[in-house]
Amino acid sequence: MNNQHPIDDTRLIALLHAYLDARYRWQHRDDWHDIVIGLPTPGLDLRYPDAAGYGLVSAWNPKSVPRSPTENRRSDKALEAELSALGLPHMPAFASATDRSWREPSWIVFGMEADAFDALAQRYGQLGTLWWPRETSVRLRMYATRPAGLEGDQHVDWLR
Repeated sequence: MNNQHPIDDTRLIALLHAYLDARYRWQHRDDWHDIVIGLPTPGLDLRYPDAAGYGLVSAWNPKSVPRSPTENRRSDKALEAELSALGLPHMPAFASATDRSWREPSWIVFGMEADAFDALAQRYGQLGTLWWPRETSVRLRMYATRPAGLEGDQHVDWLR
C-alpha cells in the first residue's frame, strides 16, 4: 500500500486499467472532442496555440471512492473556484467508462506546470489525472506507488 491512497495493489491495478480504458473528452462550444492516453491532442494545440500544456483534473470521487452527487458537485465548484482564483484558463471536460457506467465531470487546465498541477490534483484527493505538454502524447499520472511487477504502462507516470 502507498501512503497517499490506502489501496492494495490488486485494486490499484484494476483502477489503472479503468483509467487507461476510460473515455476522456473536452468541450468547445457544443462539440466534444476526444483525449486519448498515448496520443497527442492536435485539436487543443490548434485551438489554443498559446497553451504550454494541458491537464485534466476532477474533484469527483476522491481516491476513486464513490460519493454522493451533492458532495461531488460541491467539490467540483470548489475546484472551479480555485482555478478561477489562480487565474488559470480552464474549460469543461469529462471522463467516463466506455459503457457510461460512470462519468465524472472534469476540467481541462491550460499552462499549469506539472508540479503545481499534481499538488492541485492531490488536494482534491485524485488518484489519477492526465497531464501533457503541447504537441506531445497524453500521459496518465498516478499518485501512488507503482505495483511491483506491473508491465505495459508506458504512458503512465507514477508519482508518490
